[in-house]
Formats: sequence, structure tokens, C-alpha cells
Amino acid sequence: MNHDVITDLARRLDSEVLQPLKNAYVGKDEIIDLMGVSLAARENLFLFGPPGTAKSALVHSLAGRIHGHTFDYLLSRFTEPNELFGPFDIRRLREGDLVTNTEGMLPEADIVFLDELLNANSAILNSLLMALNERIFRRGRETRAIPALFFAGASNHLPEDDGLRALFDRFLLRVRCGPVPESQLGSVLSAGWNLEKEGILQVASITASDLREFQKAVRGVDLAPVRGSYLDLVIKLRHAGMDISDRRAVRLQRVIAASALLCGRLEGRVSDLWILRHVWDREEQIEVIESIVAAALATADDDPADHPQSRAARSPDPDVLARGLDDVEARLAGNPTDTAAADELRLLASRLDWIPAGVAKESLSNRVDALWGKIAAPVSQ
Repeated sequence: MNHDVITDLARRLDSEVLQPLKNAYVGKDEIIDLMGVSLAARENLFLFGPPGTAKSALVHSLAGRIHGHTFDYLLSRFTEPNELFGPFDIRRLREGDLVTNTEGMLPEADIVFLDELLNANSAILNSLLMALNERIFRRGRETRAIPALFFAGASNHLPEDDGLRALFDRFLLRVRCGPVPESQLGSVLSAGWNLEKEGILQVASITASDLREFQKAVRGVDLAPVRGSYLDLVIKLRHAGMDISDRRAVRLQRVIAASALLCGRLEGRVSDLWILRHVWDREEQIEVIESIVAAALATADDDPADHPQSRAARSPDPDVLARGLDDVEARLAGNPTDTAAADELRLLASRLDWIPAGVAKESLSNRVDALWGKIAAPVSQ
């Protein structure tokens, strides 16, 4: 695929799919851009947030604008493999062959959405892990490739046991999906009412085949110009306690390349590292990562060809900051000389400057001061 074709497809993906979604779903630009990057990179996206925050609607609307087959399912503790992958073909079973009838099911879908993902039970866990990671469906002697462009999963809670953590780990990117700020609520009401009147958004001209070609083109992006900055950022995130394995670090290069390609570029830039904001495992890590990534992005030259999310103004969430401080406090209670906890506290404290003056900021500042007092020498502020 030549550069002109790539540029045209990136433009169409933005103008026919992503921008209309942004117009319809006020305050969800970040999530929509992440869906675009995940789609371009053939990586999986996890949406985390309470009910009523448009998690399902966003994925359904994205899928509805692309010419392709979509499979979505609401998982429960009692979901069986047949409900996702299809039942055995009765006709073939009578002939002694164990063959799955996958028509209309997950193994044949172009876009897969698994709502309440973390309700998955042990009966379907192994099949899901293989589908998510290797894009393969296997049952007995039966093995077939899964053509899915990307998987989206959603939940209102994070994993607690090891089995579900393994499932969560198959989602390279994670994003919070919360209520919009009160200042945008009026726009949300207007946009929502317009969507009610007009129905589903018009289908774009982009097909699943187009997107598969686009995904292949991601491999042709030159990441050499950004690899040094990326390596430095990964090391800093690891030192801050983020669990970024070598395998995960390698795969993240795909979404960095996808960010560049969606901007019509065939080379990566420091600005494309914005995507690393979304590698958290626990909610209390979000603000720490924000601080580290923001420092890396500050070294980039401002350029119109940068991804818009690299320039997005990002105010800290006081509730998430508070949970981060809870995490630091718990770690210091066990070890007052924990240097990693001190580093994390320093990063959280740096985010306080971005919170508007008020009760929340004052309360958080007091907590930070109190935690500095709990850190034993020789660690200091």
C-alpha cells in the first residue's frame, strides 16, 4: 500500500468514522481516538467505568459505521462456550465429526465486543485467552483463525483473581469511561437528543478489507526516530512500579505506529507516545502515568501532524489522585523507606498544580504533606 493510499484511508477513517462519533458523543474524544488506534493496530481495548457512561454505545456505533460483521455479547457467570463460539454442527456430529458451527458467532466477526468481560467463567476462559492473544479458535482437533480487526471489552470493575487478571492482560490498552464534566452536560443532552431523532450514524465507505490492509501498513512505519524516547519512557514507567513486560513493550510499538499512520505519517514521533497513558493495571496508577508521559511529551516539538491526543489538555481527577495517595500510604505503612513509594508520591504531588483551587485541592495537598512526614530518612521531599 503506497503512501497516498494510506493517507487517503487515514483521512477517511477520521472523517467518516471517528469525527462523526466525536460529534455524537460529547466528551468522549479520548476513547474514540483509542478505538481508532486499536482498530488500526489490531490490538484490544478495555473500557472501564460505571453503567450509563456510553461504553457499549461507543463500540456499537463504531462497528455500525464499518462494513463488516460484528459480534457482541453480555457475559455472565453462566455463559457457556457455545454462546460465544457456536454449537457443534449436529449434521456433522451424526457423521462422527466434532465441528463447530460458527456462523454469526465470534470466530467469524470483524469486530468483537464483550460486555461485562470480567464475568467470564473458567469454562470459557482458556478459549477467550487464545482468541484475544493469538486470534485462534481451538476446540478439540478443530483449529481456525479468527479474522477480528479488534476486540473491545468493558466492565465496571477491575480483576481481582489470577484468572481474570490474565484475561485483562490481553487488553493492551485501557481507558476510563466516566460521566462528562457538568460544564459539558448541556452539550451531551443536545447531542444525545439529536442522535435519538436521527437514529444510527450513516455507514462509512470503509470496509473490513480496507482496515486489514491498513493494519498491514502499520508494520511499515519507521519507529527509529522515536525508539530512544520510547525506551527511556518504558524504563521510567517500570521504575514507577508499572508492570510492562518485554512482550508488552514490543506490542506497544504497534499502537505507537498506528498513531503515526492515522496522522498520515510513515515515521513515529515523540508525540505518538501519548498512547502510553493507557497502560495502567490499577486505577491508582493512572495519575502517576499521566505525569510521566506528560514530561516525555513536553520534549516534543509542536507540529500540526501530531496526533490530537498528544496535545489534549488533561486535568487530574481528584478521586483518582486520592486513590493513588491511598496506595502510597498503604505501602509506606509496611515500609517507611520504600523509595518507589516516595517517587510515586512525588509524581502525584506534581499533578496537584493542575487541580483548580478549592476544597478538593486543599484536602489532597494536606494529605501529601502528611505522607511526606511518614517517609523515613534518608528519603526526603
